[in-house]
Parts: sequence; C-alpha cells; structure tokens
Amino acid sequence: MMQHQPRLIRKLFLILSSYASLFGKPGDALSQSGETANEWQLWRGDAQLTGVSSASLPQNLEPLWTFQTGEGFESSAAIVNGIVYATSLDSNLYALDLGSGKLKWKYRATETKSSPSVSKGVVYFGDAAGTFHAVDANTGKRKWIFQTAGEINSSANFADERALFGSYDHHLYCLSVHDGSLIWKVETDGYVHATPTVVGENVVVAGCDGYFRIIRLRDGVEIKKLEAGAYVAASAAVVGSRTYVGTFGNKVLCLDLLDGKLVWQYDPPQRDFPFYSSAAVNDKIAVVGGRDKILHGLDPQTGKALWTFATKAKIDSSPVITGERVFFGATSGEIYALDLNSGKVVWHFETGSSIIASPAIAHGKLVIGTLDGMLYCFGEK
Repeated sequence: MMQHQPRLIRKLFLILSSYASLFGKPGDALSQSGETANEWQLWRGDAQLTGVSSASLPQNLEPLWTFQTGEGFESSAAIVNGIVYATSLDSNLYALDLGSGKLKWKYRATETKSSPSVSKGVVYFGDAAGTFHAVDANTGKRKWIFQTAGEINSSANFADERALFGSYDHHLYCLSVHDGSLIWKVETDGYVHATPTVVGENVVVAGCDGYFRIIRLRDGVEIKKLEAGAYVAASAAVVGSRTYVGTFGNKVLCLDLLDGKLVWQYDPPQRDFPFYSSAAVNDKIAVVGGRDKILHGLDPQTGKALWTFATKAKIDSSPVITGERVFFGATSGEIYALDLNSGKVVWHFETGSSIIASPAIAHGKLVIGTLDGMLYCFGEK
C-alpha cells in the first residue's frame, strides 16, 4: 500500500498545479475587490465577466438625468471615478459627469458597438472599422490605436499590463497596454464577437465557430478547445472552475474548465430561441435573457429553472445582479428589476425605445442607453 503513495502524491500535485494555473490570480486582472469594488470598469463588471456588482442601489430608483446622442446605444457604459464612459452608434465615445450628466469630452471614432473598458486612466474600445482605440480617460486624447482586419464588437479585458479583445477577422488579440504593440494573436474558425474572460493565468473565449478556447495568457498557446455545439455570441461568465453561457443552439451551457466536460445544459421546453444575452452568475443563481422573451433564473449547480419571467419582447440586454435584485432591459423599451429569489418585479421603468445595452451599476447609480440615443442615469434624488 505504501509504495503507491508517491504516485498518488504526484497525481494530487499535478491536479492542484493545474487548478492553480487556471484559477490563480494574475498580476492586475480586474476584480470586484479593493479599489475597484464600487466601480464598473468593463462590460460585465469584472475580469471573470460574472455580471455581478458589489455596489448597492437604492430601493426606489428615479431618473436623475438623461443625455441625448445622435444615434442609439448597443454598447454598455463604464463608470469609473465619477465619470460615465459610453460609446454610441453615432461614432463617438462620450465622457459624462456621473452626478450631473454634463459632457466632459467626446472622442471621434466610427460606428461603435464595443462597450468601453477602463484601466489605469485609459479607456479602450473597438469600432466597426476594426480599429482598437486607447484614449486618455481624463482628456479624451488618443494614446494609440491598433488596426485589425474586421469589425470589433468585443470589449476589452485586462491582465498583466495586457489588453485582450476579439475581432470579426477571426482572431483573439493580446496587446501591450503601454503602446498597443501586438504580444500575440490566436486564429479561430469564425468571428470573435464575445469579450474574453480572464481566469487566473489563462483566457477563456467563446467563438462564433462553436468552440470555447482556453488560451495561456503568457504566450497565446491554446491549452484546451471545448465544443459548444452551436454559434456563440455571448460572453462566458466564470465562477470557480465552471463557465456559463447561452448559445444560438437555444441552450444555456455549464462547462467545467478543468476536465472540459459538460456539467449541464438548459434547454427551455417548447421554446427554440437563441441566447444572445450573457449570463449573470453568483454562487446561488445564473440569470440569462433569451430571445424567447423570457429571463431565466437557473440553479448554477444543476441547471434547473428556479423561476422564469416573461416580458413583451426579446431580451438581448445582459442582466446585472446587485444585492438581492437583478436588473436588465428588453427590446420592448422596458427596464426591470426582479427579486433574485422569486423572479417577481420590484421596479420597472418604460423608456419608449428598444434596449439592447446592458446596465452599468456603480456608486449607487444605474446607467443604460436605448436605441433612440438616450442615455439614462437612475438613482436616489
């Protein structure tokens, strides 16, 4: 019996090393702790794209201000140091005062669906011309640009002084945040619409080629390639060793990143509609909107529906969890807050215009844009 112990110890060591490599914290990946806890620095809120905000919102939200742009919003805002950064289809990046909604500066690009991300005083986003921009967050002056060969809808994520994003030229890119120089790029078999997820020393990205890829942050080497079974436009949320994402195959998947196996799949009965919305996930629930006009609250361990909530139109907006509520928009023009435990409506606002963008929540305020070009800020008067 004793002679097998060294082998067992080596096996255990390899398992633990694998786990540490995948889930260990890299140098400066964004997380909901420390100085970032009350900010919304990138789309989905943190480097693991969980869609969970640690900021609290008042029970009764009221409109505090609106800001009108030339065209609509498909992207979501970032909120950092009292400034709202928002990209519009009118080709501008706007910087607005969070308290008043007054314009501080704007920066011209081309039509933009990529949500801005902010790291260490710089705003990053891509545009329809395939240009990735780095802009000074205080002045609105360009720091550098990087050109890809396809439209960029993906938002940026960060780790170890690197910016990561996908392009419609079928590549995932890793650039130096200092000068925009290319560190590596990984080719896929389809558009990379999703925002990459940073998990420890690796990057997880879902692609329109129907695969999840786990890529080593250090050098861009592909470690694992997992089948999603369908086109994936949503970004993957990662909690622990599991990733959660909806697909255009009309399913929500939970995959284990360590063994590469499917943990569960949720297939809404009698409703064959794709999932474009990205999931919000904590240890108690996974919430995702569907083009079946339903917000689905799922058990993250089993994939069983805890509750469902029907709206008047499809839900492309990705939900955000804060406290015991989840907030999202619908293409009917309505913004909802539901009780996280019951799925019942606890707050509701009608904008009169379609909503694809997702909420940004920070400093006691919620910011979201509509397709008629109106940016709303809600809070307590």
